[in-house]
Amino acid sequence: MLGYLSSRQAGLDDPLRLRRAESTRRVLSLQLNPDRDVDRIHGNGINSIDIDVAEGRYMLSGGADGVIVIYDLENFTGKPQYTCKAVCTVGRSSRYVHKFSVETVQWYPYDTGMFVSSSFDKTMKIWDTETLKPAEVFEFETNVYSHHLSPIAQKHSLIAVGSKDPKIQLCDMKSGSKIHVLQGHRAEVLSVRWSPRYEYILASASADSKVKVWDVRRAAGSVLTLDQHKGDKSKGASEAANTAHNGRVNGLCFTGDGLHLLTTGTDDRMRLWNSATGENTLVNYGKVCNESRKRLQFCVSRGCSPEFVFVPCGSSVAMYALHTGELVTMLRGHYNNVDCCEFHPNYQELYSGGKDCNILAWVPVLRPPQEEEETDSTNKTAAGPTSLNPAFQDAWSSDED
Repeated sequence: MLGYLSSRQAGLDDPLRLRRAESTRRVLSLQLNPDRDVDRIHGNGINSIDIDVAEGRYMLSGGADGVIVIYDLENFTGKPQYTCKAVCTVGRSSRYVHKFSVETVQWYPYDTGMFVSSSFDKTMKIWDTETLKPAEVFEFETNVYSHHLSPIAQKHSLIAVGSKDPKIQLCDMKSGSKIHVLQGHRAEVLSVRWSPRYEYILASASADSKVKVWDVRRAAGSVLTLDQHKGDKSKGASEAANTAHNGRVNGLCFTGDGLHLLTTGTDDRMRLWNSATGENTLVNYGKVCNESRKRLQFCVSRGCSPEFVFVPCGSSVAMYALHTGELVTMLRGHYNNVDCCEFHPNYQELYSGGKDCNILAWVPVLRPPQEEEETDSTNKTAAGPTSLNPAFQDAWSSDED
């Protein structure tokens, strides 16, 4: 790390390399923080969490009890030990509360004045954060599994909605109406996700084992249908034509640059795809336990080299190297199955929620600078400033060359 600082000070190196190296070091040292708690409000499992992009300060959670909670993640106590307080709650006493399980919550991407929730009560609600009242309510004929707003859209205000109906609904926040339907799946749509690179590109995952990529400007069907065997010449096309998994596909996540798409399925597999060509990159993550019948929320780190993926795996969160498939570590702390996790890129922290009604904070645990210097002087081949995992020595050394 001192080498990075010296090179940056002398103007010999790109400052982004220092930032990337430090972000990677922090992610590799994630541990359950005994000094940070999150208020326990939910009386049933937590299905979805989201951290606002605008400030990086507020976190949303939605639970199987129909309750929505907003937490303040900032520590203003001046002490290392603190609790992230619930600043407001849409609880069972509210006349506007969802009647059944809240499956997805998401902040409006550009400010914290608005957020969106969807539920098994067949509704999606757009909330005014100030009043905690719905500004708009969209009603559907079946249970809603997932919704998503584009994080980059400038020319549209569409919310994609996946439900028990095989059709994907596109709802316009400006007009308050459902303006378009995407048809192609043959079973319930468990997850939908807009590309962080192209504002009109949408991915969907379904219980029919398929993952489709859409350009919502085109009415002629999907652009791509991902095929798990396309990269393997030994597999016949008729064996499992155009299926992404051999079971229900219940998880979708784009990488931060939008160049790759990750999917998870009930076949206990996770796959990495080229989002432009639909090619299976054939990265082997091994067995990724997945017993969820609904949407599974997982996430990818940002600003690291290499990038990492965090995926719920039973009562733990599994951390994998994105492009090699290596299992880096298992984050254990929940007492029951984990259903969602969210990465905080500002501080390289991770938050996870599960059926034990708890939200846990996983934060970097770094050594004092003096200890780091001593270790660096005695271990010339360490993987960057820490040697938590020898498998990443090559990645670190290539950055330093």
